[in-house]
Amino acid sequence: MKSKFLFILLLLFSSTAMLRAQEIKNFTLKDAVHIALEKSDDARISETKVITAQNELQTTKNAQYPDVSVSGQYQYLTNANAEFSLATNTNDADPDPADTEPAATPQINQLLLGQASVSMPLFSGFKLKNTVEASENRVKAATFSAESDKESIALQTIRDYVNLYKAHRTVELLKENLKSAEQRVNDFSAMEENGLLARNDLLKAELRKSNVGLTLAQAKKNVSILNYRLVTFLKLPDETEINVDETNFDLMPTLQEVNPDISRPDLEALNYQKLAAEKNVKSAQGDYYPTVALTGGYIALDLQNALTVTNAMNVGVAVSYDLADIFKNKSKVRTAKSKAEQLEYNYDKAADQVRVEVRNAQEEYQLAQQNFEVYSQSEEQATENYRIVKDKYDNGLQDTNDLLEADVQRLQTKINLANAKANITQRYYELQRAEGNLVNQLNN
Repeated sequence: MKSKFLFILLLLFSSTAMLRAQEIKNFTLKDAVHIALEKSDDARISETKVITAQNELQTTKNAQYPDVSVSGQYQYLTNANAEFSLATNTNDADPDPADTEPAATPQINQLLLGQASVSMPLFSGFKLKNTVEASENRVKAATFSAESDKESIALQTIRDYVNLYKAHRTVELLKENLKSAEQRVNDFSAMEENGLLARNDLLKAELRKSNVGLTLAQAKKNVSILNYRLVTFLKLPDETEINVDETNFDLMPTLQEVNPDISRPDLEALNYQKLAAEKNVKSAQGDYYPTVALTGGYIALDLQNALTVTNAMNVGVAVSYDLADIFKNKSKVRTAKSKAEQLEYNYDKAADQVRVEVRNAQEEYQLAQQNFEVYSQSEEQATENYRIVKDKYDNGLQDTNDLLEADVQRLQTKINLANAKANITQRYYELQRAEGNLVNQLNN
């Protein structure tokens, strides 16, 4: 009795732990996309790229500000000899050398030096200006690239969600079919015991039930894998079970007309990368010009027992020009121009690919709607065919093979119809992604 009581407690504890471990989440498709855009690794990587570009821009802008440096030194000197050549004034017109005593050499063993300097760039061949503008374009490119990444993240989430829905619907249909197969086996067993059915027909029904069971196990495995994949992508606990909302797969509107103005963030990103490359060309050409800077400084010096200098301030203009850059900089400018030209070609190529992608997405969406209509008719025909075959079988006009084949066709058409319905949703959002409107469409 005691062991039985402990077994019941253990069973209750295990059941409670399993319920706690497995958390069921009711997610709409839009909910899943919003979580992915907020928590997925890909979304955070995109945000980091934008922040990095902004920090690089600030670093570039800092080069426009003055350079200010302050330094101080203390040096210990050993046996320093100091000679002063500065002339000194005396009242004696012609002093007697015999009356003059040599001056004592001061002991010099330390040096104190402090200095401050300021350098303000005035002109650098417009190099700083073009470098800053290039960095600003790179920030815009990173921003649009992040928007493009969001479109890709949203589409990946939608595809995973759609595949999970298909797997769930397949499991549901297989469960229904397995119940029918089990009932058929029970009916055939009773008929076989009463001598109304051949043993071979019962074996065919049992084989059909076994095949459905195996297919159901495979479908459940697919649900588990797809669920875990989506849960991992959304950064949810591994035990989370996503309950797919079927209302997300209501039929989408028929495509009426093509949007002639396609605004893709990835194209905008390439455009700003191209503009940044053009600014880099001008920046490289700036090395052909001299650099001019406004300079100023302050120096204080104390040479022990010998020299003290204070308030030694200076201000001026510094001009530098590397003559070798007239020859060396040519390759640098050619490289910058080549990169800009390459980005120009990349932009044109990407624009063509976008047009092809949009046209393909439009055709795929229209085909998905046509497939749904065909599969709807096929499902109705298969259901009616099974009903007719079943009536004929009950009246002895059809054999078991015909009945089982009609049942397989009915099951397959139901699965095809469920998949076709989900495909319309997926193709619709793929079209929105091709046109660059996916995230806005989901937000609206």
